Amino acid sequence: MRRGVVNKGVKMKIEIPMDRQEKKLYELEQIQALVDQNGGLVKTADILALGIDYRRILQYMEAGDLRRVKNGYYSTKIKDYSEEELIVTMFADGVLTMESALYYYGYLKQRPAHWSIAVSKNISKSRFSLEYPIVIPYYTEETVLKLGVDEIEISNRPMKIYTKDRLICDVLKYKDKMEHEDVKEGVLAYIADDSKDVEALMEYAKQRKVSRKVMSMIGVWL
Repeated sequence: MRRGVVNKGVKMKIEIPMDRQEKKLYELEQIQALVDQNGGLVKTADILALGIDYRRILQYMEAGDLRRVKNGYYSTKIKDYSEEELIVTMFADGVLTMESALYYYGYLKQRPAHWSIAVSKNISKSRFSLEYPIVIPYYTEETVLKLGVDEIEISNRPMKIYTKDRLICDVLKYKDKMEHEDVKEGVLAYIADDSKDVEALMEYAKQRKVSRKVMSMIGVWL
């Protein structure tokens, strides 16, 4: 890594190598910029893309300049991240669904022990190799993934979530993957919700191929 110095006499730029300390400061500034851009966390791959090898990452960790928050994720700020902060940072491209979405809409009283997140079927499976927080991915076609998406705020950060009407269709479609009591509690809460959109529900039901389930389990109450 070199600094550029201009020789005015011959109008040419002379590259002067950075010393060890200058290189360290330069690299840490680059990492800090990424941390700021990504809500407090940065991935290993993003640091490597800067031309900083893994050996240097380990050195910065030993020196206390860099901290591993979770496997594959680092920060320059010394703090403990909540589940919510980790989720919105690591899965900003995902959509809250199933139990997680039901809970955030107030349809479930008890907070789920895991996070249910819909993601592209093309996403790397290794992203979900986490001991904490526990994440259950729902691999989805891109067109289906973008259907009926809304946004909420979690830990002062935006997070995508399926609309109530789209969500209930998915709950009925994948109800065998949920606890029976959670399905029942969520559906009954939706039925009692004055803000539900029955027309939107039926349209999503058609697109998600659950029209019969919706009519048999919810139709009588609508």
